[in-house]
Amino acid sequence: MLIGLLTAVAASICYGTGSVLQAVGSRRSARREAAAAGQTTQHGGPSLSSTAKAAMTWEFIVGTILDFVGFGLGALAARLLPLFLSQTVISANLVITAVLSVRMLGIRLTRAEWTSIGVVCSALVLLASAAGPEGSGHTPIATHWWLLAVSLVLMVGGTVLVRVLGARAAILAGLLSGLGFGALGVGVRILNGIDPFDPAALLTDPALYAILVAGVGGMYLHTIALQIGSVNGATAALVVGETVLPGMIGVWWLGDASRPGFAWLAVLGFVLAVTGAVAVAWFGAPESHGAEPTSLPEPEPEPEPEPKPERGSLAEPERVP
Repeated sequence: MLIGLLTAVAASICYGTGSVLQAVGSRRSARREAAAAGQTTQHGGPSLSSTAKAAMTWEFIVGTILDFVGFGLGALAARLLPLFLSQTVISANLVITAVLSVRMLGIRLTRAEWTSIGVVCSALVLLASAAGPEGSGHTPIATHWWLLAVSLVLMVGGTVLVRVLGARAAILAGLLSGLGFGALGVGVRILNGIDPFDPAALLTDPALYAILVAGVGGMYLHTIALQIGSVNGATAALVVGETVLPGMIGVWWLGDASRPGFAWLAVLGFVLAVTGAVAVAWFGAPESHGAEPTSLPEPEPEPEPEPKPERGSLAEPERVP
């Protein structure tokens, strides 16, 4: 249990730091491309070209490397802890994101945001105190196919929906990316061919491809959320998506449980963690309090040249030869 908790905390630190670095890179790219044509869709969202350019900044690259490290640590934590605990501890990257955004993005957090972050931290303590042993994770192969199908629908359909909604889809993109990362966590838990290691079973398991689809799609949608919305709001929505559904699946289908007599404490901690994350999303959505601008100011229109007076008018009398 202790090794699993330490692994989940390390994953949380990697994810939180990576999110802020990705936000810095995304916004620097957005400001650089704001005046260029073709960098937004007709609905006001970022184009595929602008998202690709955001991914080429050094901050975004370092943040992505940290995400991959966090992914490896989070996958290990998902095998060692109940999903409702591992996913919630990993979701504490919200706290890391919020604190670092004060320093790196110039965001001034309100008292309500700090209170919400405190609620999330307290909830994590309750969950860690109430968590019991993780379930086996053995499920019928049909469940693996269902996970792949749901991951495809969420990521492909979500990408289309976000592009249609444009600039209004920041929280939705964060939520969908969280659902993708949640599906990734479930896939890691039920993946065949890990223990004992069996390459044939691993490569023929649909859960492996669900992990790839959910991971890549979640990363892309998270990038869009960081480009068009509040870094804290987008991350909080991601937290809800990657925590609630996987936690419920872990309890209902994978055999995760709390310590005997501590189920009420686990439920309380889980509800408080989700409520705190939603509160941060609500209070952090408008990022006008100290955030860097995401676009360049519009240039002042040039004064129109004064029309030349026609010949024969009062302003310019016609010359007589």
